[in-house]
Amino acid sequence: MATKHYFSYLQETMARRWDKLALSDLDGANTYTYADLAAAIKKLHVTWKELGIKEGDKIALCGRNCANWGLLFLAVESYKAVVVSILPDFTAEGIYSLVDHSEAVLLYVGPNVKKKIDTTQMKGLKATVFMDDFTLVSADAKTEKAYAGVEAAFGKAYPKGVKITDIQLPADNLDELAVINYTSGSTGNPKGVMLTHLNLSGNVEFACQRIPHKPGDKVLSMLPIAHMFGLMFEFLYQVCDGAETYFLTQAPTPTVLMKAFAQVKPFMILTVPLVVEKIIKKGVLPKISSPIARLLWKTPGLNRIIRGKVKAGLDKTFGGELRYLIIGGAALNGEVEQVLHDINYQYCVGYGMTECAPLISYEDWWAYKFHSCGKDLPQCHVRIDSEDPCNKDGEIQVKGINVMKGYYKNEEATSAVFTEDGWMRTGDLGVLDKEGNIYIHGRSKNMILGPSGQNIYPEELEDKLNSMPCVVESIVLEREGKLVGLVFPDTSAEGKKLLGTRTLTQLMEENRKNVNKDLPQYSQISSIELVASEFEKTPKRSIKRYLYK
Repeated sequence: MATKHYFSYLQETMARRWDKLALSDLDGANTYTYADLAAAIKKLHVTWKELGIKEGDKIALCGRNCANWGLLFLAVESYKAVVVSILPDFTAEGIYSLVDHSEAVLLYVGPNVKKKIDTTQMKGLKATVFMDDFTLVSADAKTEKAYAGVEAAFGKAYPKGVKITDIQLPADNLDELAVINYTSGSTGNPKGVMLTHLNLSGNVEFACQRIPHKPGDKVLSMLPIAHMFGLMFEFLYQVCDGAETYFLTQAPTPTVLMKAFAQVKPFMILTVPLVVEKIIKKGVLPKISSPIARLLWKTPGLNRIIRGKVKAGLDKTFGGELRYLIIGGAALNGEVEQVLHDINYQYCVGYGMTECAPLISYEDWWAYKFHSCGKDLPQCHVRIDSEDPCNKDGEIQVKGINVMKGYYKNEEATSAVFTEDGWMRTGDLGVLDKEGNIYIHGRSKNMILGPSGQNIYPEELEDKLNSMPCVVESIVLEREGKLVGLVFPDTSAEGKKLLGTRTLTQLMEENRKNVNKDLPQYSQISSIELVASEFEKTPKRSIKRYLYK
């Protein structure tokens, strides 16, 4: 199947929506119509030409979500340079290391990164530029002089302003490197994932064909744009197909998110399980936990009333215009998914990873199968490395145009991640049903071998534990042949109500026994330990398991 370049989609959208809103900061700092985007892209191109930047050069972006991050991404890619995507959460030393490793010649930084870095520590850069207003943070003398002449050069190139006929986005470089994405994973050892324009285009093409936009559709960019899930589905596909994208430029606390949803009224929300779980556990489960409510919830006829009210409440929470709630990045808690399933909510759980730019599987919510993570994309095929893929867990392996080129300057890691016949190992374990739905049961590196060779998936035990009273989140690990649960408890006012006269230790012991009732002896939890703070997480809100022993 021939793949259409994502810039071909954007070229068509620019012509169709020239004067319509494309990107905007929710705080109003920067706003771009498609015409504004075109002019800003052309000015950046003139800037880089003046600075001596060449095709194939690396330009690093390290800042918070904002409209200028999106603008820079489009400008770099259309200049035929390479975006180096660095999460702003990295330490200063981590940023220095990745800028050096990537061989970036320019670095654009947001306000928080600007404050914490020492630009003298990055010797290979021509300049460091403030992302918010494109002023120089530091530069060598030659670059500083060239930067000062940009305004005159731009005026000479486009004396009457940029017109739609001036925009010809490149669509002849599908096989060339587009992005080096540095992301922190659960191993604590970031790698530079090399993604081509074909990898990106496969994702954009699928989304544009499967979930096309309607005029006026809006989306809120709240996931880290430096991570592929946020970059692809809260920005690139949206701007290429004509949505209005609003960037949340501050931390996504529950209060901030509720206000943003009400303001933007998004047609689609892409999020990680933790956000949805907090909303359901705090706003829904307490209302349906009383004996009367539980009875109404299950009584035919009457259940339609209470479930309808819960659904209406969720719709209002999400802004009132939501047509798609797409969840990814980790497994969704079983109790929370049961509620969404019961109220027939417009949700689905997808599956992907940075190395696939990022999507591997998806299913429309009306056809989505409970507890699955959808079916593989036409652009990215899946197989299970198992003698019985429908019934016996095996590693999920993928192949297709979404799959990365490899890890930048790391041939050993690249060789290790591909099989001899060219399939990429995901490290995830699961099965495929006869209809092609994928069910993930855990990470191969997290799997615990039971006393008689049984496979124990800690994620499944954690899902059960997380549904227990006063449990915010948990990790199950092995110590001296026994399974131990680490729990971060709910000590809020609502949590204290659930305690009653019991201590947290007593309640956790009850939780342990209740979880074990449905488990075979070999996978039962022997003890629970309380931790004082939330577990440290990656940008996609997965727990950094390697930190806990």
